[in-house]
Amino acid sequence: MQGRVEKRNTPISGVKCVVNTCHYYTEGDRCSAQQIEIQPRNARNTQETDCATFVVK
Repeated sequence: MQGRVEKRNTPISGVKCVVNTCHYYTEGDRCSAQQIEIQPRNARNTQETDCATFVVK
């Protein structure tokens, strides 16, 4: 499946992702998306946030 952004050959430095059902997930709990988008703008805590870049494998 193709994602919203380009999938890179190398993961994003410093970004940990444990969602192994994501198109961008790579071994070692890393994210290989070219960029990520976290929503919504006015979140007040972690429960209100969402990775908008997520695409199911």
